[in-house]
Amino acid sequence: MVRIWCILIGYVFGLFQTGYLYGKMNGVDIRQKGSGNSGTTNALRVMGKKAGAIVFLGDLLKLWLAMALTIFLFNGGVMHDARGELLALYTGIGTVLGHNFPFYLNFKGGKGIACTAALIVAMDKWILLVCLIIFLGTVILSRYVSLGSILVVIAFFVMWTAMGATGHLAISGSPYFVESCVVVAFWAAMAIWRHRTNIGRLMAGTENKLF
Repeated sequence: MVRIWCILIGYVFGLFQTGYLYGKMNGVDIRQKGSGNSGTTNALRVMGKKAGAIVFLGDLLKLWLAMALTIFLFNGGVMHDARGELLALYTGIGTVLGHNFPFYLNFKGGKGIACTAALIVAMDKWILLVCLIIFLGTVILSRYVSLGSILVVIAFFVMWTAMGATGHLAISGSPYFVESCVVVAFWAAMAIWRHRTNIGRLMAGTENKLF
């Protein structure tokens, strides 16, 4: 039941569609512009750098707040032990589901990459460093944000599994470790599925570049 509550609480926080709401405040329905996505990249393209930064920070914050609440309620405020890390993952999944599939917008939201970044920041500095290098390197060299995002979620899964298996995470060696790997695998698979149209354009050479 605690896992279900974490997912539900995360979903509620994920419903705060920063890109859509910021666009409405400025007379723009971001779902009708650019790629039609309400995430950071489309906000950046459609409304500029300031909007992109605000949307990114808003999407980070909603996951952090959701995690802070569930960790406080169900683990005494301790995040970096085995139980805390598992609950953080379930809360994160819920937040991404709310962000990607908001019921009040006909389940048309973002792709969850900013929320994924928020979780990586909160979880482990080495995973963060590797994912950051991969994302920035990919985007700088190719100018494809979608490609960088896909590689980051794959790297997140690989790093989580490898570091956990070698005893470098709080959840390592606990009964929750394998379960956590399944959750992270689902997270990565969902992100890749949300980028399926981008993957098609990348293969066809027609994907939109950042600049």
